[in-house]
Amino acid sequence: MSESRDTGTERDTGRIEAFSDGVFAIAITLLILDVRVPHPPGAEAVPLRAALLGLWPSYLALVLSFVMIGIY
Repeated sequence: MSESRDTGTERDTGRIEAFSDGVFAIAITLLILDVRVPHPPGAEAVPLRAALLGLWPSYLALVLSFVMIGIY
């Protein structure tokens, strides 16, 4: 029987893939850590929905960053 043995010249990419998955998971986690409930001055007069809508550029950047990291 002729069996092909791995001589070690071709490396398995599993470890590199697992490492890169870990790096991406940490990057995504760091993105969400900055999200906080807004506390604008005079918060009693401003409803939460209006305060969140005022922060839409930040949330759009978060979503785009998440998508870009997910694509990679």
